[in-house]
Amino acid sequence: MKVAIVHEWLDTYAGSERVLEQMLAVWPEADLYALCDFLPDRDRAFLGGRIPRTTFIQRLPFARRRFRMYLGLMPLAIETLDLSGYDLVVSSSHAVAKGAITGPGTLHLAYVHSPMRYAWDLQAQYLREAGLERGFKGAYARWLLHRLRLWDHASAARPDAILANSRHIAERIRKAWRREAEVLHPPVDTDSFTPVAAKQDFYLIASRMVPYKRVDLAAASFRRMPDRRLVIVGDGPQMRAVRQAAGDAPNISFRGHVGKAELVALMQSARACLHIAEEDFGIAMVEAQACGTPMLAFGRGGARDIVRTPEESDAPTGLLFAEQTAEALIETVERFERDRGAFTPDACRANAERFSAARFRDGLRAAAARHLGHG
Repeated sequence: MKVAIVHEWLDTYAGSERVLEQMLAVWPEADLYALCDFLPDRDRAFLGGRIPRTTFIQRLPFARRRFRMYLGLMPLAIETLDLSGYDLVVSSSHAVAKGAITGPGTLHLAYVHSPMRYAWDLQAQYLREAGLERGFKGAYARWLLHRLRLWDHASAARPDAILANSRHIAERIRKAWRREAEVLHPPVDTDSFTPVAAKQDFYLIASRMVPYKRVDLAAASFRRMPDRRLVIVGDGPQMRAVRQAAGDAPNISFRGHVGKAELVALMQSARACLHIAEEDFGIAMVEAQACGTPMLAFGRGGARDIVRTPEESDAPTGLLFAEQTAEALIETVERFERDRGAFTPDACRANAERFSAARFRDGLRAAAARHLGHG
């Protein structure tokens, strides 16, 4: 069987590249395609020496540093890939990869991290943060996003089958594209995390300090709970707002940016980890569970797939709260304190194993075999 894997772009080794790494492990003989490849040498080991076949985006002026400014050309670029002669094409898409064109004899299986967020539900936020709400540039940006939205919806008909990385993304696919998707959770390196039974008396939130992460809400909530300790890890543009929300509360401490070993140690020893953002999936939540640590999380997005609550499981691994408010978080912390014995490190670790890289590879193989069989 001749296989091609289509990735969006290569410039760093992050979440979608970890998915690509496992796809390459499933089909080691596959040809690799991408819009452009500017991956540093230090991050290329997972490619196993492969040189991706790229598009004209690779050769455009300033593309190495600013290839994203060619967003309007990316639909055209992905359509230039010659994927004739392949039995199976697997795309890994959060922007345009799922729009690759394949022939009638080819099965196209699209793994979707998210529909193009800036063209759909985050358009207003994208324009606001980019300073493009008014003027000629704003009008052009709206026109471009409109055109991208039309292309995104039309090209969603091209894959023969779609895999979504969470129920949340499957719902967004149904809303934006009017297509049904199977759920296959992304791979998490659970082997790098080991559970620890002995917990200390602090809660942990580890995050980039950006508005949607709502770390300020965690700080404001624990300021009102002086008998509960909170450790905040991370840095970013919203750090001042987070510190203002914490005030001078002696029960809140800031660690800034820490290395992986220290972060894992904090995850292992925390009484519980907090996650207040709405995420498409949320790999950090799985990593905390792999450390044997319960999660207290906002009950939207990927948290619904990851955290097992007492209402749905005899082996719960955390609690979900319905609103991003201090009152909801405080109530959840107090409930957790009352029922803390119900959440065991063994249950948390076993839950995390559902998201291992091996599980992902098995699920991907099974999905491809199932749909090839239908063909």
